[in-house]
Amino acid sequence: MINETEQFVRAFHATDFSGHDYAHIERVRKMALQIAATEGGDLLTIELAALLHDVADTKLGGTLSSVDAFLSGKVSDTRKQKILQIIDGMSFKGGDRPPLETLEGKIVQDADRLDAIGAIGVARTFQYGALTQAPMHVPGLRPRKPGDRTSPSSTINHFYEKLLLLKDLMNTETAKGIAEERHAFMVEFLERFQTEWEL
Repeated sequence: MINETEQFVRAFHATDFSGHDYAHIERVRKMALQIAATEGGDLLTIELAALLHDVADTKLGGTLSSVDAFLSGKVSDTRKQKILQIIDGMSFKGGDRPPLETLEGKIVQDADRLDAIGAIGVARTFQYGALTQAPMHVPGLRPRKPGDRTSPSSTINHFYEKLLLLKDLMNTETAKGIAEERHAFMVEFLERFQTEWEL
């Protein structure tokens, strides 16, 4: 089941250059299993949800129904519904979504959010910014308010609009500890960036 899922996910992400490639999926899977080793949870549900979570991402051309179709007949209906609920509820979308109900969902969400911060998070942010042709930095341009997806922004502003908020949105104690260090790195990076930009 895991091998078949890996092949399916590899094919979906084969041409991705947005920071949501298979390497991202692999890091999220490993981190989710690492968190679960301390926090508990059903490992198969966690691993499948981690592998499949971006196949449902509409900005990548995915849909939740494609995950549903892939899982049908491969896992029990109960497990499938649990995985679909995790994937459907774990995205940021302004940071005001209700918390995930299951431990498995909290773990996969934490793993995905941890990959959005720290050194890898910085690299992925600029990779996505370049793909979407966002300006790197616009002095004086204020970060967008929560829920605003249409006003002009920049790659640097994305840190203030989302990434610096993630530390306080972690669900598990394990993830909270990891997030502290990664958050501190981003703060240091932004300070250094501003110093070098202003010369």
